[in-house]
Amino acid sequence: MIECVGLRAGYGSREVLSGIDLRVGKGEMVGLLGPNGSGKTTLLHVLSGVVVPGAGMVRIAGRDVGSMRPRQRARQVAAVPQRAEPVAGMTVMELVLLGRYPYLSFAGGYGPGDRAAADAALADTGLAGLADRESATLSGGEFQTALLARALCQGTGILLLDEAAANLDVARKAAMHELLRKKNAHGLTVVSAVHDLNLAALYCDRLIFLKNGRVAADGPTDAVFTQKIVEEVYETAFHVFAHPIVGTPQGVLVPGGGGVFGPDGASGLGRG
Repeated sequence: MIECVGLRAGYGSREVLSGIDLRVGKGEMVGLLGPNGSGKTTLLHVLSGVVVPGAGMVRIAGRDVGSMRPRQRARQVAAVPQRAEPVAGMTVMELVLLGRYPYLSFAGGYGPGDRAAADAALADTGLAGLADRESATLSGGEFQTALLARALCQGTGILLLDEAAANLDVARKAAMHELLRKKNAHGLTVVSAVHDLNLAALYCDRLIFLKNGRVAADGPTDAVFTQKIVEEVYETAFHVFAHPIVGTPQGVLVPGGGGVFGPDGASGLGRG
């Protein structure tokens, strides 16, 4: 469903992605990992049409992303951004209904089918009781969950997430990923940028590690979540072991193992 060949992209004169080749098939659940500035957010922005590639080819469902009109693209791909601000006066229901925008006629409003989709997304994400609340009054975690509900309401076959669980507590992180796995089991293709390696390993069947704008490792979780690969990608000491219950790889940092910060305490890492 997603194909990138020789993809290069960035912001102005600064190139962030430097030749990305990858393919994500229908029904995959992929974790996108890598250090700050490695290109995760930029790659998701290219796939969702926010950033125009500087070179290379990007196809969604067999079509070149650049040839698709915004509404056409929005019927194929939904995205949950890393950061967004609530709009004053907009209720949670109104926010979630924005996911139906690609299907509206120029003259028409929301119909029963649109409202049914919004109700289902709110129920799936546990926000049904907050439908009439102003979105600006939600906690950070509740608002991020509402953005997920909006994306699910969009009814696409591909879902892109950029640190969607970053503001959630541990229980809600698990609940969100259980929901994503359930949707994935019914055919939804998921690509999720995650900083929590252990969370990604628990829920994603495939991991793609980016470093310096390139694919550093790509494959089944058991094959690429290794001490060697993680230490090479993050440049710090890391210990990998099997989860005591489900057996998937998990890991912990090794104190004193180095890292990316320089002597002045600044990493110097850029946008990614």
